[in-house]
Amino acid sequence: MNILLRADASTYIGTGHVMRCLALAQVWQDKGGESIFVLANKSSALENRLLAEGMQIVYLLVETGSREDANQTVDFAKKASSQWIVVDGYYFGKEYQKAIKELGLKVLFLDDYGHSAHYDADLVLNQNISAYEGLYESREDYTQLFLGTEYVLLRREFWQWQNWQRVINSKARKILVTLGGSDPDNVTLKVIQALPLASNNLEIIVVVGGSNLHHEELQSVATESNLAISLQQNVCNMPELMAWADIAIAAGGSTNWELAFMGLPSIVITIAENQKAIAAELDRQGIIINLGWYRDVNVEQIGLLLGELIGDRAKREIMSNRGRELVDGNGASRVVSEMIGMLA
Repeated sequence: MNILLRADASTYIGTGHVMRCLALAQVWQDKGGESIFVLANKSSALENRLLAEGMQIVYLLVETGSREDANQTVDFAKKASSQWIVVDGYYFGKEYQKAIKELGLKVLFLDDYGHSAHYDADLVLNQNISAYEGLYESREDYTQLFLGTEYVLLRREFWQWQNWQRVINSKARKILVTLGGSDPDNVTLKVIQALPLASNNLEIIVVVGGSNLHHEELQSVATESNLAISLQQNVCNMPELMAWADIAIAAGGSTNWELAFMGLPSIVITIAENQKAIAAELDRQGIIINLGWYRDVNVEQIGLLLGELIGDRAKREIMSNRGRELVDGNGASRVVSEMIGMLA
């Protein structure tokens, strides 16, 4: 009942891969097993978070995604008596999966857009609203597909909020800004600059990750602002912050499923290519407002759109309800139950 999770986080790729693996690891832990993370990059903030959750951590000393990476990962799995390896990241493809399978272990492969040329994994999980079987035509006969938001992986801190009901205020005042764990292009600064254009009567919480290199600059701008801005780093209470807020301004990616689950109306700015299709579909279904690619969005656009949404209670209520309908919070449990069943 041990499980190995191979994922990475960095300033460039952010923390999303590790964070969604953490959701699986937590369910596995609750089932009585041990969860071991295999990482290539050291990050004290991330390491502290995983250790606080009772996870074990080991580090690789080889090129990410290489055959040596696969071999070391399998060695760690065998030492831990783990039959499953969870693989999450765009550096891992056909050869990586094949190498693990050849060495006799089961593979759960987390994917977002069908980036691997072929799929040898036992299970392929794509939790995105844009997932469809055609992305995985080149796969083994035994490979099972878990596709769509039924399998969204939410961490433990969200589980207690499943029956919570949001109150939609006539006018929004509380704004949550969260642009990912690293935000290398400092889109957060652009959003902070836009806030006064929407209203001069706002309460704002800005969340940044431990790998954000712009923290000091953002703190200075927040302190000098005429608005009430609280800059918070490495938070572990995202559900509480999402419950507090009336509107979020967020990046695309895994955070969108958390926001939908919490029924928080959101304005989304895409900061990675793999977020574009997801944000477009969420916008089409009326769950978010997709502002588009971060380089194409200016301060005035953000401020104008936020100002409009602040006063549009009916629209915010529709967005909230549709989000709650999309994500039920049981995805990680569904996946782990299937994994355990395949060991019987």
